Amino acid sequence: MTKNYIAGDWVSATDASANINPSNTTDVVGEYARASAAEAERAIAAAYDAFPAWSRSSIQQRHDILKAVGDEILARKEELGRLLSREEGKTLPEGIGEVTRAAQIFLFFSGECLRMAGEKVPSVRPFIDVEITREPVGVVGLITPRNFPIAIPAWKIAPALAYGNTVVFKPADLVPGSAHALAEIIVRAGVPAGVFNLVMGRGSVVGEAMLNSPKVAAISFTGSVPTGRKVAQTCITADPMKKVQLEMGGKNPMVVLDDADLKVAVECAVNSAFFSTGQRCTASSRLIVTEGIHDRFVAAMQERMKGLVIDDALKAGTHIGPVVDQSQLDQDLKYIRIGQEEGAKLVAGGELLKRDTPGFYLAPALFTEVSSQMRVAREEIFGPVATVTRAKDYDEALELANDTEFGLSSGICTTSLKYASHFKRNAEAGMVMVNLPTAGVDYHVPFGGRKGSSYGPREQGRYAQEFYTTVKTAYTFDGNGPYVPKTKGSE
Repeated sequence: MTKNYIAGDWVSATDASANINPSNTTDVVGEYARASAAEAERAIAAAYDAFPAWSRSSIQQRHDILKAVGDEILARKEELGRLLSREEGKTLPEGIGEVTRAAQIFLFFSGECLRMAGEKVPSVRPFIDVEITREPVGVVGLITPRNFPIAIPAWKIAPALAYGNTVVFKPADLVPGSAHALAEIIVRAGVPAGVFNLVMGRGSVVGEAMLNSPKVAAISFTGSVPTGRKVAQTCITADPMKKVQLEMGGKNPMVVLDDADLKVAVECAVNSAFFSTGQRCTASSRLIVTEGIHDRFVAAMQERMKGLVIDDALKAGTHIGPVVDQSQLDQDLKYIRIGQEEGAKLVAGGELLKRDTPGFYLAPALFTEVSSQMRVAREEIFGPVATVTRAKDYDEALELANDTEFGLSSGICTTSLKYASHFKRNAEAGMVMVNLPTAGVDYHVPFGGRKGSSYGPREQGRYAQEFYTTVKTAYTFDGNGPYVPKTKGSE
């Protein structure tokens, strides 16, 4: 059984969970320790004790550690990608791609360690200097989801450490393998005891310990909307209050206009809706298509979907692997039934598939004749299920695209500069794509959404400092002139 990493030691647990390969449910990836509340509290205490020294550590030390992590991940990308695909179910090329991205994130933030910048500005008062600097916030609790088991941990852990915070990391209980491998790499890179702690286990145990501890200064969470709201409420009402960052759900639209390149539109839609088995918060499950291209688009989608290979994630030539577990499969099937009951027309896929090994295989589903008020067009499914809604023109398509409680990613396929420019300005989303899939983002620029999708500062890139640091303003009288007492009415 693998162990948790607490206060500089690998620690056994009395409970464990089996990590099951969704492409072959007879294959157990491993047995992974589940931390108790007491073990989580030990990890928090260790991070709290390690914070003073780490927060004042040299930027060179932090750079060297993060670079070593990034270098080892990159050197082992095929091995780690295979582990990721085996435990999560995304195809091997996708798994290797995610691992590569994790390495790039650590390497980016190793550079950020050397680019710590502040400001020195003149005061409105004579003979006084003003310095504006950033400092780490303290112990940061990181709670990550199952769909990106190494990339999302990377984009939380790397900036947390780069900016001088200490970390208590709880990966998704369903896919601990990649997280554990990442923890081993971080430990080998020379992170001091207590600075980084891995506590695998249930959110109801480990997550609750983080939320309830006064020693945890901030929580970064990626996961479902209901859990995210609970995290926010607990952090805001805590004593002392905790800084909180949330990335939650999405119901992302992709608009296809009459003037779109049909081949480009179909490839964008298939990639957005079905790759990674639709298990991406940026996936486009709402395809909004104007009347002039609607029928041709649906026919081209049906034809393209016939060529998709759904099979074992590790097999060469597989386009789409299984969904991650039985619970997710049940949810996907439930929404397919709901769509049919609501009057939507299932024109492709939606059936269970049998392959050489037992797994959670589902043919991607495409619905047409979908109104914007149907549940399948409003609720996040988080599986390979897409809906097509007809719009009379661009104005109605934009209105439909924004008619959602979510606002993470939004896309448009068009050859019109006029409509592309208008959509970028008026789409109510944190990220907008033109003639590109709604899923798939760069690691050096901000990631995040609006409305019910995100809360708090953005993740990734230099914008990560907004969450992982706090701003300090310092005033200094330089002694070169007469001290001017505070006058009436000044602050």
